[in-house]
Order: sequence, then structure tokens, then C-alpha cells
Amino acid sequence: MARLGAPIVSVHASFLAAMAEFRAEGRGAAADRTEIGREIRTFGASWTTPEGFDAYVRWLVDQAREDAPRPEGYVPVTNLWLTDETEYLGRIAIRHRLTDQLREAGGHIGYEVRPSARRRGHATRMLREALAVARGLGIDSALLTCEIDNEVSRRVIERNGGVLEDRRGNKWRYWVPTA
Repeated sequence: MARLGAPIVSVHASFLAAMAEFRAEGRGAAADRTEIGREIRTFGASWTTPEGFDAYVRWLVDQAREDAPRPEGYVPVTNLWLTDETEYLGRIAIRHRLTDQLREAGGHIGYEVRPSARRRGHATRMLREALAVARGLGIDSALLTCEIDNEVSRRVIERNGGVLEDRRGNKWRYWVPTA
């Protein structure tokens, strides 16, 4: 049974396989602005070793702390992974507050499901469970954004109660109640 929880090292091999799947989609390229793309570029070389992966997992968990080191303009974020035993299925990130940039694109919550695990309801489930976590962080209504041509993500957001606010550039912006 899949569970959403803090990142764990026991999924190391599956995580590496998932990152290879993302790379095959073009993630990690210099033009890729997604969180997973940035992390592939930043950590990809180090997470192949058990020690490097352990450090990466600790870094992800620590990002929820207000005093954690992070790049300028980044906010605390609670990272959760969907796993099934030793299989990594996907991730969701809950940003504790919005910056001007996150209001335009990114929002409070971002998620990704590995390509081989898509179309099984994982994203809908992750978002549903993450909304309760966001509520615990004091977020009453979470902003989520998605590319205008990403119909799958639009359906995930709408299934979780998302209400379309507007379109800005190539992004739809939704507010999703956390209660």
C-alpha cells in the first residue's frame, strides 16, 4: 500500500530509476525550471552513492525548518514522497508561504509523479493528503498553478476542490481549500 510521508533512504534504487525516467523526458536540462529539474542539476551527481542520497534526503527534510539554509528568495517547504515499500512513486512539496514569484507561478504546492507510475490516481491522492498538511501549517486556501496545456494537472487540482482564479502567462492559477 502506497503511503505519503517524509523522504526516506530505503527507496534509493527506485528513486534513481525514477530520476532516469524524468531525465528521459528532458528534466534536468538547463531550461527546465521545475523543482525536480533543479534538483537533478544540483544533486544528481551526488545522490548515486548511499552517502550522497542520505545527505540529499536529510536536506529535503530540513527544508521545512525556518532556519534551514536555502537560496535567496526560497521559503520553508515540507517535502513528502509517495512510496510503496521500496518503490518511489512521486513527490509533493508544500511551501509554507508565498513570495511574489510564487504567487505568479509555483504557488503553495507542487507535485510530480514518476512517468511509470502515472495515470493511477497518485497525484490526486497526494494532493488530497497534502492539503491536510497545508492546513496544519496555517494555510487556509492553497494556491496551485499549472501549465495551460496540462489537462491532467488541471483535473487533479479540480478533483481536490480547486477554483480557477485566472490565467497569467502560460499558467492557470487555482485556489484550493485545505479544510
